Amino acid sequence: MNERVYNNGIERLRSQERIERLEVDRVVDLCLSQSKIISVLDVGTGSGLFAESFSKRNVKVAGIDVNPEMLEAAKKYLPGSEFKLAPAESIPFENNSYDMIFMGVVFHEVDDYKKVLEETERVATRQVALLEWDYKTQEFGPPLEHRLKPEFVEQLSKDAGFTSFQIIHLSNLVLYLLKK
Repeated sequence: MNERVYNNGIERLRSQERIERLEVDRVVDLCLSQSKIISVLDVGTGSGLFAESFSKRNVKVAGIDVNPEMLEAAKKYLPGSEFKLAPAESIPFENNSYDMIFMGVVFHEVDDYKKVLEETERVATRQVALLEWDYKTQEFGPPLEHRLKPEFVEQLSKDAGFTSFQIIHLSNLVLYLLKK
């Protein structure tokens, strides 16, 4: 199992402190303000925290995760949505099946960054949104060696075929918007 995969409990993923630190509502609003998004695939959905926020804005959501316990939790919060057990490197959906792919503080955990971006580019019709930890030492989040430099993410996005790359700096995180 990947040592970078979050496994510290579902309840901690939904703590008020974490929701505020991740700026969930602001992030979702930023993602939806970029273009007309009516469907989102939440890759690495965890307990469905971001998927739930998208759903509250009348967006059709689905999710994938490598942890079956997380998927069960997500299904409890979003019983009408589709959730599948799958890694980000092998998204089990057809080409161009979601307007946007969203990955909330999970891209740094994947095994193959290039493959993940190729998969997200394949499945998204409009854009991919990567919410990630800022590349600096902080008292929370993963250690610096697990964080990604913005230049690295930008080069990966170009290599995967995205035509536009935008960085939005938040209080503790960065939101990368990759457009097709």
